[in-house]
Amino acid sequence: MLTVGSVGYLGSAPALAVFGLASVFLYVLPAVVFLLPVSLVAAELASGWPGGVYNWVEAGVSPPMGLLAVWCEFAQTIFYYPALLAYVAGTLAYVIDPALAGNGVYNAVVIIVLFWGGVLVSSRGITLVAELSSRGTLIGTLIPGAILVGLGVTYLAQGNHSAAPMTTNHLLPAWTGLGSIVLVVNSFFTYAGVEVNAVHVDELHNPGRDYPKSIFLAMALVLAVFIFPTLAISWVIPAHQISFTAGVMQAFDSLLVHFGIGFAVPLIAVALAVGALAGLLSWLDGPSEGLLRIGREQGFLPPYFQRVNGKGIEVRILAAQGTVITLIALLYAFIPSVSHAYWIFAAMATQVYLIMYVLMFIAAMRLRRAQPDHPRGYRAPALGLLCVLGAVSSVAALVIGFIPPAQFGHSNPLVYAALIFAGILAIGIAPPLLLDRLRKPGWKATSPGPASHS
Repeated sequence: MLTVGSVGYLGSAPALAVFGLASVFLYVLPAVVFLLPVSLVAAELASGWPGGVYNWVEAGVSPPMGLLAVWCEFAQTIFYYPALLAYVAGTLAYVIDPALAGNGVYNAVVIIVLFWGGVLVSSRGITLVAELSSRGTLIGTLIPGAILVGLGVTYLAQGNHSAAPMTTNHLLPAWTGLGSIVLVVNSFFTYAGVEVNAVHVDELHNPGRDYPKSIFLAMALVLAVFIFPTLAISWVIPAHQISFTAGVMQAFDSLLVHFGIGFAVPLIAVALAVGALAGLLSWLDGPSEGLLRIGREQGFLPPYFQRVNGKGIEVRILAAQGTVITLIALLYAFIPSVSHAYWIFAAMATQVYLIMYVLMFIAAMRLRRAQPDHPRGYRAPALGLLCVLGAVSSVAALVIGFIPPAQFGHSNPLVYAALIFAGILAIGIAPPLLLDRLRKPGWKATSPGPASHS
């Protein structure tokens, strides 16, 4: 259940709903070549080298590469939060006026207000965050997802025609060039984050037997949670009309009005927003805390950013992150299509995160070879094969992510690729290289105890 709760939200469904029945293939393929390798490899690393991705890559490759890995985990959220909160903005528009979902200024304001609100809640301590995020997953993902599927199935059972063809001829995406399969990258991001639960592998009675069973069960549940709501959207909304940010609410609005219960639209919108905000809270503290820990232990961060508040929360790192996110949010006011802006930021987040996964797979192979007798609570079967499969699929998704989706119309491929590359370089790669190059001996914490309070 931890795995199911950590790997996504219904906001990722509209981007794949444009493929109709072929969305099933686009969910299953990354689950096999990415979700499965990440889950099993991360479990071995977590059971032998506690401390998360930085420790894994530091031990298996080098400290600077460990910094790059944890920075990528942190930096991807800088792109992820605006995309997530644009989905919340598009959803909440159905409480006020659905036309607002496509309004860039409205989206920018909602992103900025909700992110800083999340920082305020997070600064009050981890206990409140854990309670809010766990309840939010149930209220905002599992229950609305089940309702959407139930309404969709009833809609078809009444004899209504599906907006997307549901025949065997449409099981695979139609090939119209590479742009036609670019949205598969969205599936990789749906599954990103599963490695954070690998730290619990030692709590199982028999990790070697129980962990693979739990991962295969989680994969089945995750596929069900995402595939069926995605299909439900494609049943009622034609592909060319699906909004990447408001697609879930488009489907709910259409179905609830069809069944004469349109008054429930605002309630569903609020529930979905709660679920997405729960995801924001659950992510807000983890990567930034990892960055704080490394910054102190290895002296990668200036002392100013090593200070925490009375609750032990790294508010200065969160504030710096919030400043960059505010600037990115303002771009929503200037990019003509909110749906396009959402995709660009989601693609950048995925690209940056995939760099971390490639480093993780390299570290796992090197550690198995260099330290075969190092005690591990769990040993992944066929680790070399899993690492090659995961690394190759990650690199392939990285490359594909530079191609504009077919849904972007006549976008200039070179301009699009340059935009994605510039974002990855500016936020994902340049900062850790500069931190490594510019760090001073005095930045390293003299004791492993908690950071001093600001």
